[in-house]
Amino acid sequence: MTEKIRLDKWLWAARFYKTRSLAAQEVGKGRVQVNGQPAKPAREVGPGDLISLHKDSPPMHVHVRGISPVRGPAPVARLLYEETSESVVAREQAFEMRRLAPEPAHDLTAGRPTKRDRRLIDMFRGGV
Repeated sequence: MTEKIRLDKWLWAARFYKTRSLAAQEVGKGRVQVNGQPAKPAREVGPGDLISLHKDSPPMHVHVRGISPVRGPAPVARLLYEETSESVVAREQAFEMRRLAPEPAHDLTAGRPTKRDRRLIDMFRGGV
């Protein structure tokens, strides 16, 4: 018989979420899928299942490799899953795009409008 555990408990033990209730909330919102299907927190997962986590912009896809009923240290939790190669590539590309993106604050060269600028803006908008 294969070992199974609740989805919310596995997500908590694998350190994807800080608390089990937070994991259950995220699953309830539809941000976690098991084998491409929407899941409920009580859904049982076992080794070989594919879990998709939509926490960040590129979703993370992991295969369940182990089961643990307790939350352990991060190196042990890392052994409970294996991220797919497509997911790793997508996350690395997204990181590189964020790194190369221009800083939004650089567009604000002039700063806040002066009192005179504010009056001109108000006149342009048809104000007093």
